[in-house]
Amino acid sequence: MRSPLATMLVMAAVCGLAAACGGNDTANVPPPQPEAPPASSRTEDARPKIVFLGDSLTAGLGLVETQSYPGLLQEKMDAEGFDFEVVNAGVSGDTSAGGLRRLDWSLQEDVRVLVVALGANDGLRGLSVTDMKRNVGQIIEAARAKGIVVVLAGMEAPPNYGGEYAASFRQAYRELALQYRVPFVPFLLDRVAGEPALNQTDGIHPNAQGAAIVADTMWRVLKPLLDQISAS
Repeated sequence: MRSPLATMLVMAAVCGLAAACGGNDTANVPPPQPEAPPASSRTEDARPKIVFLGDSLTAGLGLVETQSYPGLLQEKMDAEGFDFEVVNAGVSGDTSAGGLRRLDWSLQEDVRVLVVALGANDGLRGLSVTDMKRNVGQIIEAARAKGIVVVLAGMEAPPNYGGEYAASFRQAYRELALQYRVPFVPFLLDRVAGEPALNQTDGIHPNAQGAAIVADTMWRVLKPLLDQISAS
C-alpha cells in the first residue's frame, strides 16, 4: 500500500502536470488532439511491432528518443534477443479519445503487442471516467479483434476534482484489467512521480533516470509476455 507521503508526492506531481497543461482551464479549452504521430516515427523495419499508444509520458517529452521508456525497452529487447521493433506512438496532450481516433493508423503494420498508456490527460482535465473507461475498452477490443495482445498501464488522477473522482479513475483501470484479463501495470509512474531527482525541471515528466525506472516497471510485465509469444 502506498504511504501517505508517497501519495502526496504522486498527487503533487500530477497536479504539476495539470498546471503545465493549463490547469483547470483545460477542462473548458481542450488542447488540439493529433490524429496520428509524426510520420517520421514510422520505419521500414520488417520485424513485428510492439506499439506503445500513449501521451507525452510515452513520447518522452524533453528526452531524446532513445531515453524514452519505449526506447529503453527496445534496448532491453535487443539485449535479450527478442526480435521485435518498438514503435513509440506517444503524442503529447493526447486523451483516451484521441488515442482511440488514431488507433487504426497505429496498428497498420504487423503489430503483435499493443501497450495502452492513456488517460493521464483525461484525469488532468477532469473528463468523464465513464468515457475514459469506454474509450480504453474499445481500444482493447479493437486490438484483440486483430489478434494483438494488449498490455494496460494505469494512471492516477489529480486530487483537485475530489477524492471520489480520483478513486473512480484509479478503479476504472483495475476493472478494465479484470474484465479483459490483460497484463496490467497499475501505475505507469510508480516510484517516479513526485521524486524531484527522477523528473525534469518541470517536476512533471521523468528525466533519463526516471524513464529508466518506468522502463524497468514495464519490463517486469512485458518480458514474461514476450517469452510466451516467442515460444509459441
